[in-house]
Amino acid sequence: MLGFIQAILAIPALAAAASFPVIETNSGPVQGTNSPFRSGVTVYKGIPYAASPAGPKRWTPPTKPKSWTKTLNATEFGPQCAQPYSEAGIFSSGKNSTSEDCLTVNVWTPTYDTTDASEIKSKNLPVYVWIFGGRFEGGSGDVITYDGTGLASKDIIVVTLNYRLGAFGFLAHPDLSRESGHNSSGNYGIMDQQFALRWVHDNIAQFGGNSSQVTVGGQSAGSASALDMMWSPLSKGLIHGAIAESGARGPHDPATGSVATSYTTKDVAEKFGVEFLQTMNVSSIAELRNASMASLIGQGQLMESDYYDGTVFSDLWSGPPRWRPVIDGYVLPYGYGEALRLGAHADVPIMTGNNLNENDGGASTVSEYKTLWTTVFQNYSSDFFSLYPAKSAAQAKENSDAVLLDMAQIGTWDWARMWRTGGAKSNVFRYFFDTAPAENESGGAYHGAELWFVTNNIPYSDYSSVSWNESDYKIESVMSSYWANFIKTGNPNGDGLTYWSPSSDNKTAMHLGQGFGAVPIAKSAERISFLRRWMSHLHEY
Repeated sequence: MLGFIQAILAIPALAAAASFPVIETNSGPVQGTNSPFRSGVTVYKGIPYAASPAGPKRWTPPTKPKSWTKTLNATEFGPQCAQPYSEAGIFSSGKNSTSEDCLTVNVWTPTYDTTDASEIKSKNLPVYVWIFGGRFEGGSGDVITYDGTGLASKDIIVVTLNYRLGAFGFLAHPDLSRESGHNSSGNYGIMDQQFALRWVHDNIAQFGGNSSQVTVGGQSAGSASALDMMWSPLSKGLIHGAIAESGARGPHDPATGSVATSYTTKDVAEKFGVEFLQTMNVSSIAELRNASMASLIGQGQLMESDYYDGTVFSDLWSGPPRWRPVIDGYVLPYGYGEALRLGAHADVPIMTGNNLNENDGGASTVSEYKTLWTTVFQNYSSDFFSLYPAKSAAQAKENSDAVLLDMAQIGTWDWARMWRTGGAKSNVFRYFFDTAPAENESGGAYHGAELWFVTNNIPYSDYSSVSWNESDYKIESVMSSYWANFIKTGNPNGDGLTYWSPSSDNKTAMHLGQGFGAVPIAKSAERISFLRRWMSHLHEY
């Protein structure tokens, strides 16, 4: 996972702070402080947006928090949601700061030269709601990689949030479906995200934000979540754009089953829920609600390891996380292909793309290459080897990486094509990112490598001691400007920036990183045609 965050402190005490406006939320007054990273930015940390989902409220939709009357001194992040990563110190610098009572938001704003509530409300700034990634198993809205200071300095209100993870957020079970009132279960983490968006809709004007210009974004599982906000009818009216970093994959893209955008079906999820109660040695949901938080944390990293068993992809990809979104007929009514064909989603501008090295792998010798890809492509093998030859080990490694990258880019392009043919009128802006960040250059443009640049936070990032160079800062300036423009207008273009063309039939993506401008989604038209033809015969998600 990206980023080693600063230590998380306890739930903020109720007290007054000086020099900053008191913001009246619908639950009570809050007061923030200056960002430690840049002047001119104010941050409000650890604001409860929902009540504790523990005990009898486990596996129920989020509800409003208890109101308060004294001013909440919102200067410390709330605890992270229960997860194995915090226990291991990956996100919390070794300090155990997890809790089921974790549903909080953090808000960054420009520092205003007034404390007058009506003047602040009149600012009407665009809003960016960031959803963290972590395979729906771990992560938090306080990770410094996602700190909102950099984008807030560009006159944007930035909101990060916590949502339930692992078994706490994604357990489905027939009994839970029966008690729900809408015959569904398993999407509690997604409902948390939607409840936070509702909080933003109801409260953000008090912070100077425009509730009619809310862009939701995320990377990896956060990217999948941002798209889920677009797919779900329960988010209607709450979002006006989406940024899905390493997110949208075509409905016939075979990798979709292994990446964060994977979902499970209601029947499969409920069947696993029945098995899970047996694993936990309980006989009812009521008993499981009384189980310790620690015992459920221990089940937080389960994998659906048999997902590709019996398919030609079993040696290529591992299965997805067991705890993930469910096509339940309520929060998420349709699979991707069906939703695209029906236009059953919010018609909002989308920005999405792929990174150069996040799909690396496959084979490193000629023998491995021939065995692996003959198995994968079957009757299409001769065409594959003519387009992706391997006469040496180096070429085998190069073309194994190339075909996986081509699948990703073509899959994303095909997603955008279906978006249009399904009737959506909003634009999709696709990108291809290829810069290795200074903090880990040997990893190339890995999964999440773009985060350092789009958040505009290199000067105070987790790796501020690393020798970021002039090129890094230039890329950061350009990419964060594209992101800021999109958040403000639904279009990344602006003065002084290379023009970014929206999705069309030209089979290109916007090159970000080592250069800026349109680039083809694969090395040749023949490769594009071949992979599209092959994918069209595969399972649809």
